[in-house]
Amino acid sequence: MQLSELLELNGLARQDARSYPRRRWLAEKLEGEKGKHFIGIVGPRGAGKTILLRQDLLRRDDAIYLSLDTFEEDDLFDWVKRLHQDHGYTRFLLDEVHFIPHFEAALKKIYDFLDVEVLFTSSVALAMQRTARRVRLLELRHFGLREYVHFQHDRLLPRLSLVDIRDRRWTRQHLECAPLFERFVQGRCLTFALEEPDPLPGLKSILDKILVHDVPRVARLTHEEIDRISKMLRFIGRSSVDGIHYSSISRNIGITKYKAEAYVKLLQQAFVLHAVYPKGANVMRQAKVLMAVPFRLLYRDWDQAVGGLREDFFADAMRSAGLDFHYLKTTRGSKTPDYLLRAEDGSELVAEIGGQGKGRSQFKGYRAEQKLIFSSRQAADGMHRPLFLLGFTS
Repeated sequence: MQLSELLELNGLARQDARSYPRRRWLAEKLEGEKGKHFIGIVGPRGAGKTILLRQDLLRRDDAIYLSLDTFEEDDLFDWVKRLHQDHGYTRFLLDEVHFIPHFEAALKKIYDFLDVEVLFTSSVALAMQRTARRVRLLELRHFGLREYVHFQHDRLLPRLSLVDIRDRRWTRQHLECAPLFERFVQGRCLTFALEEPDPLPGLKSILDKILVHDVPRVARLTHEEIDRISKMLRFIGRSSVDGIHYSSISRNIGITKYKAEAYVKLLQQAFVLHAVYPKGANVMRQAKVLMAVPFRLLYRDWDQAVGGLREDFFADAMRSAGLDFHYLKTTRGSKTPDYLLRAEDGSELVAEIGGQGKGRSQFKGYRAEQKLIFSSRQAADGMHRPLFLLGFTS
C-alpha cells in the first residue's frame, strides 16, 4: 500500500466519523484512559468497534486510522515508525489488528521503541491473550438492553445491580421497557440493526466472515475443520439448551471431545458461543454450551428458539455485567435449578430461567439462601423476577 493511499483512507475515515454523532458508552471510558499501555478493544463483528475508532480520530489532529484487514504490508512497525517520524502522527488507531501476521511482535516493538499511543481493535479476543502485559483490553459487545433503550428511544435509565433486582429496587420506567424485550432478542440487540429492518441476513454474513476470515487468522485450521465448526454451530443452534456439552458435540459431529472443547473455546473468543462451567460436588468439568443472542435464530424459528434464547440472553447479561455464574448439576444428573450466581454484595443465589409456568417445584430438594425464577412474566411476585431486567445490569 502506498503512503498516499493510507493518508487518503485516513481522510475518508475522518469524514465518515462525522456521520455518527452518537457514541457508545465505552467512548467515555476510552477518553479517561491514562498511562503508557496500549488499549485494545475486543468484541464481536458489527458491534461498532470501527465507528468507535473513527470517532476517536476526531479528537486529535495527530491521530491516524489504519484499517489492517486490507493492509498489504507485514511490517506494521516500519509503517508506524515512518508515519510518526516523517509526518508527526503520535496516536495510531489500528483496526482489526489480528489480520497482521505476527501482530504481537509488532505491537511489542512499537511499545518498546516508539513514543506513540496505540488504540486497536480485534474481533477475536483469543488473538489478544499474549499481549496482556503492555495492553489494557476493553470489551465492546452488542447492545445490552439498557444501552439499546438509550440509543433507540433516547431514554437513559439507571443501571440495576443483581441485588437491586433481587430486592425489587427498580423503577416504573424500567418496567415500561418490557414490550421491547422480544424484538431485542430477535436481533435489535445488534448494533447495526438500528438501520436494518431484518438484521438476520447481516448476522449470517458476519458469521460467515468469522469462520472464513477471523478464526483462521488466530488458529491453524484446515478447510475441513472450518466445515466441522459450521456443523457444530448448526447442531448447537438446532438443539435444546439442555445436554449440549463437549461429549454431545463430539458424538453428533464425529470429533474428539478435545476438539469439541477447542472449537467451543475458539467460538467463545469470537463472541459466538458461551461456555458455562458447572458448580456442584463431584461433577465433570464439561461446559454447558449456549449461543450469543441472537445467533440461535439463524438455525431455528422464534417459536422453537425462544426457550434457548432466554438462557442465551441470561448468559449475555451476566458476561456483560462481569458477574460470576455457573450451571448447577448433581452427580446423578437429576434436576436442579439452572444457575448459581454470585451477586455484587458477595451473596449467592440460585436461579431458574424459563417461561411463566415455572414455580417452587423447580427448587424442590435444593437448599440455597436465595432462590429466584427469571421468567417472561412482567409481575414480580414471590420468587419470580422479570427476565428482561437483567438487561439493565450493564
